[in-house]
Amino acid sequence: MAKHKIAVLPGDGIGPEVVNAAVRVLEAVQDVVKGLELELVFGEAGLSALEKYGTNLPPETLNILKSCKCVLKGPMTTPEIPEVPPSVAVTIRKMFDLYANVRPAKAYPNTKALKPNIDLVIVRENTEGMYSGIEYQLADGVGIALRVITRKACQRIAEYAFNLALNRRRKVTFVHKANILRLTDGVIFKGAVQEVAKKYPEVEFEEAHIDAMAMNLVKKPEIYDVVVTENLFGDILSDLAAEVASGIGIAPCANLGENYAMFEPVHGSAPKMAGKNIANPMATILATKMMMEWLGEHEAAKLIEEAVIGVLSEGKVLTYDLGGSAKTSEVAEEVAKKVRELA
Repeated sequence: MAKHKIAVLPGDGIGPEVVNAAVRVLEAVQDVVKGLELELVFGEAGLSALEKYGTNLPPETLNILKSCKCVLKGPMTTPEIPEVPPSVAVTIRKMFDLYANVRPAKAYPNTKALKPNIDLVIVRENTEGMYSGIEYQLADGVGIALRVITRKACQRIAEYAFNLALNRRRKVTFVHKANILRLTDGVIFKGAVQEVAKKYPEVEFEEAHIDAMAMNLVKKPEIYDVVVTENLFGDILSDLAAEVASGIGIAPCANLGENYAMFEPVHGSAPKMAGKNIANPMATILATKMMMEWLGEHEAAKLIEEAVIGVLSEGKVLTYDLGGSAKTSEVAEEVAKKVRELA
């Protein structure tokens, strides 16, 4: 009997709708995978919690997170003003040291993929860089933000990327700007990645500058396998890769640490779409596929992805972003139905 206790944070905007869709699919998977038992514990977080409790991550929710193996997180709104707490995602990443942000970009059927054979993964260092959040105002209209890079963080994200490549097509591309950021990207990050690369002679290793990489992800995305980079570069490249592949509505994300993980869609909370039941839930559904893999439930993970591919291939139940008119809930029901058919 495999029992997993999972925290669920529905979030803001379209978050509750896409998370509910993913939960419907998980329920179908639990029904058909023998011995699989999922305990889902729901918590409040995000802008709605901030308005209600004065914090976007209330103590009760923190206790829920700590009592579970991992968390499925919906998109959340973070106001762009200095006075509010950091985003929920950033707080959870720091709390559980979720150092690896893993974002697959894969061409799925009946999507707007630039090329049909795109299948890459952006591995982004998740704890440092410009997202360290260390900023100072020196004078009126003058501010400084610190880009923190440590050798330890660079080494462990490189190790993750190379180990991932061993189970894929055995190629790693390291993205940096060492010609300009000569200490942080050059001596520290590049030095660490090159050192790790020597331990994996069976993995092809190459480097690319961030600007050239952005161009090549549009020009020839099919040549890449695992791409590893620092926090800010990874955030930008992963959104670009998602859109080049199947679109942001089908882009999932995992935040991984040694003993904990958070899974979420790449897209935001889209408050203008909230309550309309039109958002594409596929990214959140595929995030649960990544979650099942991390939990070691490979049969469940395979069922989820095959069901998504099946629904997309048939092309009858697609949301507006994919050229269809299906509702969020209708897509959820169709994927859940497909899970049961495939089992």
